[in-house]
Amino acid sequence: MSASADSSGRPARPRPRPVRLLTLAVFALAGLMFWLSFDTARGTDLRSDDSMLRLSDLIQQRSQKNGAHDERNAALRGDVEALARRDNGTSHAEEAKLRALEEQAGTEKLKGEGLSVTLTDAPPNATAKIPGVPEPQPNDLVIHQQDLQAVVNALWQGGATGIEVMDQRLISTSAVRCVGNTLILQGRVYSPPYKITAVGDRDALNRALTAAPAIQNYLQYVNAYGLGWKVDQREAVTLPGYSGTVELHYAQPVQP
Repeated sequence: MSASADSSGRPARPRPRPVRLLTLAVFALAGLMFWLSFDTARGTDLRSDDSMLRLSDLIQQRSQKNGAHDERNAALRGDVEALARRDNGTSHAEEAKLRALEEQAGTEKLKGEGLSVTLTDAPPNATAKIPGVPEPQPNDLVIHQQDLQAVVNALWQGGATGIEVMDQRLISTSAVRCVGNTLILQGRVYSPPYKITAVGDRDALNRALTAAPAIQNYLQYVNAYGLGWKVDQREAVTLPGYSGTVELHYAQPVQP
């Protein structure tokens, strides 16, 4: 006599065995893997795929929005500083000291002599310009993060009192980063050519550029494959003040 009936007389549903559940799960996972393989095998054109285009558009929109926020932030900061100077009753000496600190921090405009360095990708169809040099790989023809950092570091080493990359002033927390050959600086995106402008003694800045080993290596690629390198001497340069946030969350003073 079977014991598989409940009080209502209906046969009780047998409980699935663990082995049967495991088998069903394996078949379901296998089916999902087959479907994913089929979908992947059809291929995706990364240069025309709609999702990639939408991502690129989103990055550009966010970059433009960040630029507008920076401009608005700079205007508001100017208003706040004007009100603070009017109401805090500081002396002329204190105001002069504050100005000097702001200039060192990079939040105020800076004027003086200096120079500009422009880096440009080589033509995509470039070939070796020097006999005996191997033909270039794609990475040999584009500006990389290390190239931009080499110029910025050399200019600081040469005594620059202020540096601007593209249209943004660098401060102590600025980071020059590249994704591929696209520069991401302080929330905004830039494409080559890249222009770096510095205020300082031009002779010292030029000597620093010439002496930097990383720049000497870059100039070999300039001569071999046609990467762009241009240095413009500037008698009068005006750098904008940094307009982003300057609040530090993790810094601590260095003990003397």
